[in-house]
Amino acid sequence: MAKTKKNKKPIKVGIVVNTTKGAGIDIVSLLIKKLKGKGFTFYITKKVKEVKDKLTEKIPEKSFLEIDKLCKKCDLIISIGGDGTMLATGYHAQFYDKPVFGINAGKLGFLVEAELSQLDLFIDEIKNRRYTIDERMIITAECVGHNVERMYAINDFVIDKGAWPKMIELTIRVDGDYVTTFGADGLIIATPTGSTGYSVSTGGPIVNPKADVISLCPIAPHSLNMRPLVLASNQEITITANSPYKDIHINCDGQRVFAFPPPITVKINKSKRSFKLVHTSLHNYFETLRNKLMWGIDLRNKNGNNGV
Repeated sequence: MAKTKKNKKPIKVGIVVNTTKGAGIDIVSLLIKKLKGKGFTFYITKKVKEVKDKLTEKIPEKSFLEIDKLCKKCDLIISIGGDGTMLATGYHAQFYDKPVFGINAGKLGFLVEAELSQLDLFIDEIKNRRYTIDERMIITAECVGHNVERMYAINDFVIDKGAWPKMIELTIRVDGDYVTTFGADGLIIATPTGSTGYSVSTGGPIVNPKADVISLCPIAPHSLNMRPLVLASNQEITITANSPYKDIHINCDGQRVFAFPPPITVKINKSKRSFKLVHTSLHNYFETLRNKLMWGIDLRNKNGNNGV
């Protein structure tokens, strides 16, 4: 659900950057210069202090904050990197109900909104509050019988075999009803946002973010009959996984990995919180899909996407 921002209070901007990408350092330097020029108050994650000598703009010491303090203090978070940086930023931002905007310094980038060449347009739209907030689904996971923190995913949970070279056994139940048991390398539980991630590479459907559904996509199942399954988000999904190996992994957004001794039972539900994604007039969802997935491009035709 998209919401237009109308509040006239001055915006405090937080900046999170992937410092392992050279382009990210260049972008953050340029961004800070432009934010200063437009009179924005900004803060930046402490991790950037490690590479501050590479920045062309000087940053006051008080502007460096730990990411959780930054999310709490700021009104809008700018993530500079790729989709992985967006997901890491979104994980922290969700706890403070703060929206995130992405500037691409990565490769594919389904979640990032702007390119370097669009910085001026983006800053103008943010300053004049010409943007909307798209509320994306977050899912939670609880490993029954294990005293670990609740797990969260904006893209997906992946339950997999870890270092074990053979298949694991997976059983799916939905709202307590038995669905099936099968052998596979693992299982992806994806939100609509995550449907263009790992899920799509296993033959999962591309799901519009407005759809209130969760997709289950087996990874290399040892059965020709196993296919992705799409469920309503208000259904509780229970996955039991077993393996002769010492542990089974649960991977959250490709960021946080938990290892559990088998067998494990994992309960997955839609979170009450959402990932708030900032959208401007720079792009729309179908334009992003078309460009990133190269829909309509005929490699035999040098003119590319001509619809023929």
